[in-house]
Amino acid sequence: FCHATGYQAASSGLDNMHNYFTAVYESRYVSGVVAGLKLNEMIENGDIKEDQTKIGYVGAYPYAEVVSGYTAFFLGIQSVFPNVVMDVQYTNSWFDIDGEAAAADMLIKRGCVIIGQHADSTGAPDTVEKAWQNGQVVYSVGYNMSMLDVAPDAALTSATNVWSAYYKELFSDVLNGKEIPQDWSKGFNDDAVAITDLGPNVAEGTADKVAEVEAALKDG
Repeated sequence: FCHATGYQAASSGLDNMHNYFTAVYESRYVSGVVAGLKLNEMIENGDIKEDQTKIGYVGAYPYAEVVSGYTAFFLGIQSVFPNVVMDVQYTNSWFDIDGEAAAADMLIKRGCVIIGQHADSTGAPDTVEKAWQNGQVVYSVGYNMSMLDVAPDAALTSATNVWSAYYKELFSDVLNGKEIPQDWSKGFNDDAVAITDLGPNVAEGTADKVAEVEAALKDG
């Protein structure tokens, strides 16, 4: 039994139970770099002032997976734009379209100009896109998949997992009679995490900086 994103295999006492998850905080860090570069550009263009660099984050639960993710996102932003603050709003659900939309709306009303997320629906990016269409300066960084279908103007990128990295390793181990790791977690170095395609409104030079940061993460 192999449980994605779980954590109880090691304490279960069962030798046939396994957990796997990617080091998704690495891709959240990179998505934070994308957001930080956009903050710099917004200031340079006069869209916002330096005291308006507030980031919002729609989190599912106050749980280690979420906390490590938004910490990495924040550190990625700080690596290119140090003077930033972040406001986290929890939904207490992994998937709640209306709740995530309401959380994003609340964060926008509190002055957040980029909304990140660690929740599984399109509620937040859709809300950000509607605000963008209404003339507000606000952008979205999503999770799991590209949000360009629901936020073609506001989506900058998404942090994502590349589950095939684990499945290839798992099936290979089984076929070759190798022991399956009880806890598995890998990142950029094993192509297990990524960010999705960059949106049309990312800052100039973002693709080059992303390539630089991803290469550094692969290099340890």
